[in-house]
Order: sequence, then structure tokens, then C-alpha cells
Amino acid sequence: MKFNPMDLTDRTILVTGASSGIGRETSILLSRLRARLILVARNTDQLRKTESELEGSSHSIETYDLSTVSEIPIWLKSLASEIGPLDGLVHCAGIQINEPIRYLKVEDVDKVMQINFASAIHLAKGFRQKKVCSSPSSVVFLSSVMGLVGQPGASIYAASKGALVALTKSLAMELASEGIRVNCVAPGCVQTRIFERLLEPIPADQVAAIKAMHPLGIGSPVDVANAIAFLVADTGRWITGSTLVVDGGYTAH
Repeated sequence: MKFNPMDLTDRTILVTGASSGIGRETSILLSRLRARLILVARNTDQLRKTESELEGSSHSIETYDLSTVSEIPIWLKSLASEIGPLDGLVHCAGIQINEPIRYLKVEDVDKVMQINFASAIHLAKGFRQKKVCSSPSSVVFLSSVMGLVGQPGASIYAASKGALVALTKSLAMELASEGIRVNCVAPGCVQTRIFERLLEPIPADQVAAIKAMHPLGIGSPVDVANAIAFLVADTGRWITGSTLVVDGGYTAH
């Protein structure tokens, strides 16, 4: 058999936000690497669509709302008791609200931080529980270049993604003794439905300017999935606390 350093045979990986975009493409790629997938999102129909595109068998779907953050550790404990310990957790679920700060509402701030940041903390808290994860194992968060550079009108989204970068570093130090690696991926603009909706109200010249800021062009979800898979697999066995920027050259300016 041909050697593949990213082979994930017999690994069980949970992917949040698996109903679309980067989460869906990551799930498909990990299945091609022979992992067993647990697909998590709120939309059951879209999860089934993702499941239908996976290679292999023994995959499962979990319809779950991550906004109920305090219940996440209990849910993960119950899940692991049914299917066995997890070898990896990929947190792709998230929301984006772009508003100038003068228009931001308290509920907007709370919602973005709850889904993008608080859920990540509680997923990590639940993942590290006894019998929930294997050792060694891997956690990958999905951040954004907006957490690394400034962008007008993206303050709360940028703050939530920047918080994930800081969280990654601290958790990497805290969980290394438990055999858990923690990293995150920070993509630039990626061609997803969310990105397309965000561009709709923007004038054509500004859209062109956004695209021009990516020397290698706008990315696709599979570009980000490749980076996530690299960190989840044994190819990332000596990497923890890192933020892997996958942005087509956006931050090279």
C-alpha cells in the first residue's frame, strides 16, 4: 500500500459547521483520508447532504445548536459514551456580522461572541474530559485573517476570531500534557455562500478591490480543508499553539 502521511484510518473526527462551506469540504476531505466523521450543525437536511458526499461508512450526523454553550460538555460526554473517544475536533461553525461600530447592537456582540468564541471554549472543555478524547488527539479552530489585520466594519467579527488565536495559544500550553494539540487556521476570503451574500450590497469596484488584495485570487473551501487536514493528521504531530494563515497572500501586503 502506498504510504500516506495524512492517513486517518480508524480516527474519529467531529466537525462542527459541517452542513456547508468549509465545514462540508473539510468533512469530505477527511473521509477521503479514511477518517470516521461525526457531522455537527443545526440543519439536518444539509448534514445529510454532506453525509451523502462522504467516502466510506460508519459516519454519523448530530443535529445540535452550539449556542447552548453551557450544555456542550455534557453533550460531548454523552456522544463519546455512545461512539467511543474522539481523535479530533474541527470547529468550523461560526457567524459573521459586518456593521460599523456606530450601528452595532448589544445582541449582535453577544451573538457573535457566543457562537464564534464561547462555543470554542466549551467544545475544548468538553473534548478534554476523561473518555471523551484519545491521547494523542487534535483540536483545530477556524479563525480568520480578520483576527490578524484590521478591517472597517468588521470589529466584532474580527474580535471573535482574534480571540480564537489567543485561545489557541493558551489551550495548547494547558492541554499539551494531556496529549491534545490545539491549532487554528486563518483563511482569507473564500468562495462560500456566506461570502457571496456579504458581497451582494457592495459596489462592483469595491468587490474588485477585495479580490485584488488576494494575489493568488479568492480561495475555495478545499484550500482551507487541506490545511485543516494537515493539522489534524500526524503531519501536524509536532505543531501546537500555531495559527496557519491560508489567505492567497492577503496578509503579505
